[in-house]
Amino acid sequence: MHLTRRQFLAASTAIACAQCGHSLAQTTATPAPVAPVAPAAEPIIDIHQHTEYHGRTDEALLAHQRAMGVTMSILLPAGRPVDRPSTHNGKSNGLAAKCGGNDTVVAFAKKHPGEFVFGANEVSDLPEARTEIEKYLKLGAKIIAEQKFGVECDSTYIQEIARLAQDYDVPILMHFQHATYNLGFERFHKMLEKFPKVNFIGHAQAWWGNIDKNHDPKQNYPLGKVTPGGLTDRYLTDYPNMFGDLSAGSGLNALNRDEEHTRAFLERHQNKLLYGSDCADALGRGPGCSGGRTMAVVRRLAANKAIERKLLYENSKRLFKLG
Repeated sequence: MHLTRRQFLAASTAIACAQCGHSLAQTTATPAPVAPVAPAAEPIIDIHQHTEYHGRTDEALLAHQRAMGVTMSILLPAGRPVDRPSTHNGKSNGLAAKCGGNDTVVAFAKKHPGEFVFGANEVSDLPEARTEIEKYLKLGAKIIAEQKFGVECDSTYIQEIARLAQDYDVPILMHFQHATYNLGFERFHKMLEKFPKVNFIGHAQAWWGNIDKNHDPKQNYPLGKVTPGGLTDRYLTDYPNMFGDLSAGSGLNALNRDEEHTRAFLERHQNKLLYGSDCADALGRGPGCSGGRTMAVVRRLAANKAIERKLLYENSKRLFKLG
């Protein structure tokens, strides 16, 4: 789906205004309407997007997803803003990216049925976390995510959330980042073994760094050749309930750093990897759009069309039971 020149310029104006601290209401021009959805020759599911991402408007989010050619997106909310160690005393509120919470993703998905569905989330160690998440699971949330808080990855808090995911038969998406979020990645096998009926989706710096057997955990965006056999590779191979999210700069960096390894990795885990964008830009194209660039890398390095379609659509459709 491509925007017209007028729509492209309107979106560009919106970005410029946002960067200058002005709202669209303060401009004299009326933004062009977002282009309607056209039938997609090849449907694409994006498992990782956010409302209010770094201040992006709802209109820009919708235009972004359509410009990329995404036909179904899963919106992942933040937990509530709180000042406690698990949110780094508030610095990690809004998933450390000003993302909207549960109410925002439900409202957006209801406004755009057939194109967007939503997840449910809460700060892991809040006493009311289970109740809050369950409230939105009962409304139809497809996933518990994005779990991005400063707790141990096998803590009692994450175990309670896993029990809830098991009760509602939904996956959990985990943001793994060394010494910052979901600590102790090397112990995550304990969760996979304790909750074999819960599907976990790995994401972010520690997840993608650990494709390399020789990964230095202090390096969030490592470069150079990959030595196969890292923890991520082993988790995907050894545990049927472990999946991988291709999104964000961490995923794109991992795919680009060693193309020979990437080709083999995509083929080896062709049934376990899921396309996500986690992209905060407003255009859905160009150098600033990590989601579009990740999609392009998948298309270029997948060994064949069948694998490409699994990564961009079929695996997610199956895992999330999407029609």
